Amino acid sequence: MAAAPTVRRRRLGIELRRLRERLGGTVEEIAERLDWSPSKLSRIENARIGVRVSDVRLLLELYRVGESHKGEVLALAQAATEQGWWAEYRDVMAGEFGTYVALEDEARTALTFGTYSIPGLLQNREYAHRILDSGRVIAVSTPRQVERRLDLRMRRQDVLRRDNPLTLSAVIDESVLMRAIGDSDTMRGQMLDLLDLAELPNVHVYVLPLESDREPIFSDTFTLLEFSPAYDVRFPDAVYLDNLLTMAVLQDDNATHMYRLCWNELRSVSLSADESLRRISRAAEEWAAR
Repeated sequence: MAAAPTVRRRRLGIELRRLRERLGGTVEEIAERLDWSPSKLSRIENARIGVRVSDVRLLLELYRVGESHKGEVLALAQAATEQGWWAEYRDVMAGEFGTYVALEDEARTALTFGTYSIPGLLQNREYAHRILDSGRVIAVSTPRQVERRLDLRMRRQDVLRRDNPLTLSAVIDESVLMRAIGDSDTMRGQMLDLLDLAELPNVHVYVLPLESDREPIFSDTFTLLEFSPAYDVRFPDAVYLDNLLTMAVLQDDNATHMYRLCWNELRSVSLSADESLRRISRAAEEWAAR
């Protein structure tokens, strides 16, 4: 699987296009002045190809960018040439999942809704292993591939504890707390670890009770990612969908707006943060008693 463009590369392309448009030049005009093909500049702006830092410097000089901002953009260009840590797992990232992992790693906020299992960023190793291993019923995976996917899932969770961590808000359907993934010890351990993670100031967990009057009736698991602006350019939100037949990353404003409205509604009919933690704690006790 080819490495997906990182957020840094996409940000760089957006900023270079903004600077060109501020100057008033077309792709064809700028490419001609640099003796490039128009397709090269177009692909750089659309993050379809990587770009050398020296080429970015030529563009910034042509666009008459001030020294301070030039330094910031060149630093971004240098970062965009570096592979993310997830590149070493590309052999076990199918479809658009590689794109999603890159986006997740650079997001500011994640809003997620879990309908069948605890969201991946909140799973402990044993619970996650049970889920990933169960996939071998419908897809050919070797034990080594399962272990690699498990390592990747655990590595992704670093975003919650790093400097400037991801802020994660998760709505979890109450049925997830009651659904056996593995044995009772596995479930009790997952409930306790979920409570520990919810103590982090950047992690917020809400339980959607089975008896809530929920609108809309929504079953899809999804994650909506938000990004901090950079260089006066807004990077579009992204929504990730993953089910048996579809794995998609959408950055269409209409789609992300719809999922934001849906998440807000689900959150509004969920238990409060304190009530949710009490419900999870009770679930841990129930699994311990089995």
